[in-house]
Formats: sequence, C-alpha cells, structure tokens
Amino acid sequence: MEIPRIMIAAGSSGSGKTIITCGLLQAFKNRGLKAVSFKCGPDYIDPLFHKTVLGIPSKNLDTFFVSPGTVKGLMAETAAYADIAVIEGVMGYYDGAGIKTHTASSYELASVTDTPVVLIVNARGMGISVIPYIKGFLEYKPCSGIKAVILNQASNVVYNELKPLIEEELGITVAGYLPVMPECHIESRHLGLVMPKEIEDIQEIINGIAVKMEECINIDKIISIAKSAPSVKVNTSGILPVCSYGKVRIGVAMDEVFCFYYEDNLKLLEKLGAELIYFSPLHNKELPGNIDGCIFGGGYPELYLKGLSSNTSMLKSVKQALSVQQMPYIAECGGFLYLHENMEDTSHNNYRLAGVIHADAVYKGKLQRFGYVALKPAVCASGQNKEIKAHEFHYYDSTDNGRSYIAAKPFRNIQWDCIHENGQGFAGFPHLYFYSCPGFAREFVEKCLRYSLLRNDS
Repeated sequence: MEIPRIMIAAGSSGSGKTIITCGLLQAFKNRGLKAVSFKCGPDYIDPLFHKTVLGIPSKNLDTFFVSPGTVKGLMAETAAYADIAVIEGVMGYYDGAGIKTHTASSYELASVTDTPVVLIVNARGMGISVIPYIKGFLEYKPCSGIKAVILNQASNVVYNELKPLIEEELGITVAGYLPVMPECHIESRHLGLVMPKEIEDIQEIINGIAVKMEECINIDKIISIAKSAPSVKVNTSGILPVCSYGKVRIGVAMDEVFCFYYEDNLKLLEKLGAELIYFSPLHNKELPGNIDGCIFGGGYPELYLKGLSSNTSMLKSVKQALSVQQMPYIAECGGFLYLHENMEDTSHNNYRLAGVIHADAVYKGKLQRFGYVALKPAVCASGQNKEIKAHEFHYYDSTDNGRSYIAAKPFRNIQWDCIHENGQGFAGFPHLYFYSCPGFAREFVEKCLRYSLLRNDS
C-alpha cells in the first residue's frame, strides 16, 4: 500500500513538534492536499490540535499498546485515501516507555512503519554546537531514519551560515528553519498544552505558522521525502474481526471537560455495532434518552468543578442510571473522578459530584503513577483473564482506587491494585486502549446489548 508519510520528531519535549506539525498540516491543506495525521504514543491533547487544523480526528499509533502489524493496519486504514500522512513524534526521538528502552518511542514507530523522519532541532542559543547535536541523533542507531532537519527558533542569519556546514559535514538535508515567533506560543498546564478551544485565535496562529513555513521551509522537499516512503505491507482485515452485535446506543461524555479519548476506541465501538450519542455533563440537564451504556472519558474536571457540581439534575440522572438502573459504563481518569462522592479543586475546596463511586477525589499537586500500564484482573474469571494496556497521567488520587485489577508498569517491578469493576461498570484512572484487547470492547458492547434487551422487555 502506497502511503506518502513523514514523521515530525525532536530531541526532547518542548522543541516545537506540535506547533510545527500543525503548521505543516495547514500548509498541506492550503496547497489542496488531503492530509491525515497521527500522534506517536498515548497523548490525547496533541491530536486535538491536529483536528483543529484538519477538521477530522487525529489518531494515535503506539507500539506499546499493540503489535507492529496492528499499528501498520490502523495507519493504513486511516491513510488509505489521503495524499499525505503526518505523524507527530513523542518526547525525545529515542525516548520510550522506560528510561532504558526505546520501546514505544518515535524511533521504534518510524522503524516499524518505515516512515522517514524530519528532526526538529531547537537551535535557540546554539551555533556550531548544533552539528554534534544532530550528529548524535544520526549515528546513535545504525539506521536512524532521519532524512532531514529543521532548525527551530533560529534567525535567518544563523540559518544561512549553519545550513551549508551541517549539510557538508553530516550529509543531511536542512529543510529550513523557523524564527522565534512569540505570537505563536501556546501555554501549557499540568497535563500538557492548554486545549485548542481555550485559545481564542488558535486558527489564526496556525495559519500564521503555515505562512511562515512556506517562506522559511522547503515544503516541496518535505513532500518529496514523504513520497519516498516505501510501500507498507498490511492486512487491514486482520485488525479486528468485524462482528456487530446489533445496534446499541452508547452515551459518550464529550465537552470541554471530558474530551480525552482515543479515536480508535470510539471507531472500534462503532464497528461492533454501537451508535455513539454525545452529551455534556456540564451543559445538559440529564443523560440522553434510550441509551444502553455510558462512557465518561478523561479531561479537566478540576477546572469546571463549580459547574459540574451545580448541575444537580445531571448528577441525579447519572446516579439513577448507573447505581439504580445498573446501566453498563466505563469511566476513565477525569470521568472516574466525576463519579466520586466528592472532589476537591486545586485549592482543596470540596464539591459534591455523582456519588457512584463511594470515595473522595483528592488533589495531590504532583503526578501520580504516571506512564504506561498493563492491567490484569485480580481474579481471573472465565472470559475476563486477558490483559489490556493503558496509560495514566493525573495529579489526583482517590481514597478508593478499586481492587478488581492489578496494574503493572513495564520494565519495572512495580504494581498496584486499581479499578472498580463489578460486571456492570469499569472505573479507574487508566486510559484504556481497546485495540490492545478487542475482547474488552466486545464484552462492553455485549453488556450494553443485554441491558437494552432487558430495558425494552420491561
């Protein structure tokens, strides 16, 4: 399968990958190219910026979550009818799921998918020292996959002096530069970049970056490198045995509070026969009518606690559906916190919430159990003994995290109890990736179908 594609990687976080990826996507769009985008790794914020540019969801590609074959299949499924695909890297190019491994790194994903790489080099404050810096990335592995570099936060004068030196000494293409652009800075908070919808002039910022990239970067060269990517051998029919269980309606919390979702999770539920009904726990007064299940994804409930707590009709609707009517549900991280009795804000003021989980959510002020995890049931019952992979990233903790599953960190001898699971609901901090265990998604849809049949019979 021919898929013109490029990865935008960097030496570290904070080097400008997201800004440059978005600017490049906008430049392609301005040229009339149909682009699709991906994010390497488990991040759920950066894809929202891609979506802001393209108007279509961006997806994650992660070699910790799934096998190389599934990664390539998911990429091909999305990019099948695109003119070009852009993958944004994660952290530093060789950084992976642990300090001592490149598993799940941008490098591994580029290698698995045979994707040529453009390395973003933050050259601010650097002169000729940029040469050994680049040299290290080119030579650290025998086949780095890096085909070009872009100097970020460099002046025109410095760029014009460094470009011939870099190309002569290292034999690598310097595809351009971007100057310091303070008007295009995007603020961060504890979970990463602020959300695109919070930036009033986000589209204007991205358009400005695209215009500047056309001036300072050889976009034609980037496209040429993308077109040089070798064909990909995939078997898309093997990604998931499509087996619809009949139509079920699943409510999905989706608003400015709850918006951290893996797009492929939602698409997988649709493949299995689910109709997704989106609603807002912040703005709507109650759950959608005639739904057979519910999903509360991650997000920033701590920023909207006053509104969530004061929407008492929604809280009562959720409590009635989940605790009384026993509707199947999944709640992850921010959604898990929303289901607690109480949650405190970052100033430790308490707010009453749904009360489905009989515990309190407590702000800790620092990361708790951050990173990849593999989840296994604490008691392996029939049909429930498969591992599902996930990612955690939260500054809160719970007075009761559950004990239905055991979470284990890869490459470290660390594990802990987590997850409230009772055959009806599944709630905890981990953000699940359904393709790591498609049976989990199938079982959830089956639960929703059984609930639908019982509801319609009553």
